[in-house]
Amino acid sequence: MRDGGRDPAGGLRAHDRLVQAPAPYAGRGFTGRNDDEMATEGGTKAIVAALLANTGIAISKFVAAGITGSASMLAEGVHSVADAANQVLLLIGGKASRKAASPAHPFGYGRERYIYAFIVSIVLFSIGGVYALYEGYHKLTDHGHGLETPLVAVIVLVVAIVLESFSLRTAVKESNAVRGKQSWVRFIKGSRSPELPVILLEDIGALVGLILALFGVGLTWVTGNSVFDALGTMSIGVLLVCIAIVLAIEIRSMLIGESATLEDIAAIEGAIKQDGTSLLIHLKTLHIGPDELLVAAKVGIERTETGEEVAAEIDAAEARIRAAVPKAKLIYIEPDIPRVSA
Repeated sequence: MRDGGRDPAGGLRAHDRLVQAPAPYAGRGFTGRNDDEMATEGGTKAIVAALLANTGIAISKFVAAGITGSASMLAEGVHSVADAANQVLLLIGGKASRKAASPAHPFGYGRERYIYAFIVSIVLFSIGGVYALYEGYHKLTDHGHGLETPLVAVIVLVVAIVLESFSLRTAVKESNAVRGKQSWVRFIKGSRSPELPVILLEDIGALVGLILALFGVGLTWVTGNSVFDALGTMSIGVLLVCIAIVLAIEIRSMLIGESATLEDIAAIEGAIKQDGTSLLIHLKTLHIGPDELLVAAKVGIERTETGEEVAAEIDAAEARIRAAVPKAKLIYIEPDIPRVSA
């Protein structure tokens, strides 16, 4: 098998040329940027916006919970702390993924972002969801504690809804930059970058949770029955558990290893066949990180071709693939002689 980054003269190793546009394609629109890299930048902006919002919201919720004794408010405070911790984890994962490849990890550390995103789903499930269910059940079975000064809780929740809406707006704006014409469900399921789907689902869950808490506190205030506050708290718990399960399923698929998108596979196939002489026998792709794609292909050659001609054709195919799909950082092309059936 031939290493896609190897110079025909034997000078450079694969990783020395992977991040550069091939010379024949200089000036032809090759920028080295792709949707996943744009998603990474947009994801970082959305993470920082959500982190700032959730930190301020968490503090106000805990203060309000201490004043009012609201279980919904306490659950929402814990929810915001879990969200803020998750955003810190995503930032750590992004930084860890940028470490240079090593002999022990020759394909780099791109999957660190998947690992930290998976931890996020566990934190959201355990700290956010399970705790809210526990607190709601505890409040439901303990009828001795009502709400004190519920107006404080209502004001804090309304302010939090406004702030969370701005955070969600940032996540939606950054997602739209790379989503294209995909539906939101397809974008979340098909994204190879975990940050934006995680922040989107977290922000949606936070906004819905705040509304549920507002209903629970409001109905308790109006009726004087703390059962509504307890039910609001448990509803928040169920919501967070469901979101955590969806995230865990999607990120598990990324951790196992997902192929390129159908659009990228079609672009790679087209790039290989573009010269009209290359026969594609089979193609395998694998995301070794959100912004890094491994491409392995077997192509047919003529029996009469010399080694120099084969090398030139493979180099040209590599250049076309990188121009068509910049995230294809590792390319391995194996030449083979097609077998003719008798």
